Amino acid sequence: MIHDMMRRALLLAAMVAITTFASLTLPRPAIACVVTTNTEVVTLDAPSSSDPCSPTPTPTPTPTPTGSDSSGSSIGGLANQHFNQMITNQVLGSVLLGVNEQVNCSDCVSGFGSAGSFSAGIHGRKELTNNLSLLAGLAYTQYGEGGYKVTSAPIAAFALRYDFTDWGSSRPFFDIGTILTPWEKVRYTRSYTTSLGAVSVSSSTDSSNYAVYGRAGWISRLSPRDEIAASIEVWQLWQRVSGSADNAVAFNPFDATIATGTDRTSLVKIGGQWTHLYGSNIEANINGGWVQSFASHSGIVATVTGEGTVVPTMGNQGWFEYGGRLGFRVQKGWIVDLFANGTLGPQPVGNTIHGGVGLRINY
Repeated sequence: MIHDMMRRALLLAAMVAITTFASLTLPRPAIACVVTTNTEVVTLDAPSSSDPCSPTPTPTPTPTPTGSDSSGSSIGGLANQHFNQMITNQVLGSVLLGVNEQVNCSDCVSGFGSAGSFSAGIHGRKELTNNLSLLAGLAYTQYGEGGYKVTSAPIAAFALRYDFTDWGSSRPFFDIGTILTPWEKVRYTRSYTTSLGAVSVSSSTDSSNYAVYGRAGWISRLSPRDEIAASIEVWQLWQRVSGSADNAVAFNPFDATIATGTDRTSLVKIGGQWTHLYGSNIEANINGGWVQSFASHSGIVATVTGEGTVVPTMGNQGWFEYGGRLGFRVQKGWIVDLFANGTLGPQPVGNTIHGGVGLRINY
């Protein structure tokens, strides 16, 4: 009896062990999930999970922006800003060379300040001989147009004028001179469009401007109150701009890096001026001329993400430059001047005006 009970217990234990081993080693049958579509019923093997019939989540892809071509095209806008900067620097420097004054007058010195583009400085002329005069000036300026801003720029200008005074009241004259801006702090801005929105980025760097010119003209003293003159000028301008990169912004997928380079252009100007004395205390001057650029070259070589190397062109164009002055003789040798200078033309030169006030002392 005891022997049979032991045999049954051992048999039961063996059956339990075999059943447990089989449940652990044999593959589980697939659980069927039924999916109903518009046209049929599809039975799928469900994955092994806590919820076997729940769908597997699909990650949402991050959209990739397009617009590298627009970013590359914006480099052309920087070339336009560089061109405008050269021309504005030349216009402001011409004030230091007496562009608003008569060709032949006594020695003088003038302190001035202007707005439109902020400028403050001093300029004047000194007769070296009966025929030869020195014109010179020095100013500190801040100006900008069309996306760029020069925040600091000292300008110096020097010229020699030879006036054939011994020829009488109608005679030729010649100028040769230079404008020097050896250091400028400047910020350029470019804008482009992507499929995810518009982007506007700026870059800060240093630049310098240099110009030389020659002028040949004819002056006529029509009367003790009137002087007219006509002339032709030839200019050569250079602008050296240090390398820069886009400032960090939250969204700028097609950023740009620009190498150091030199812009240049040549100008020819045909113009004239008239100075008239009203009564004994009011003196007026108007001047202007047509300017044509040629042999222009952009020094920009940009590396743009998604576009590679971009080298913009700097086209040639024509525009009109104008100026004027109204002087009030407050007492002998002391004159308060109101003056304005500017440009009229298509972009990138555009329509600009720079006006100011000065105190001139004749001696």
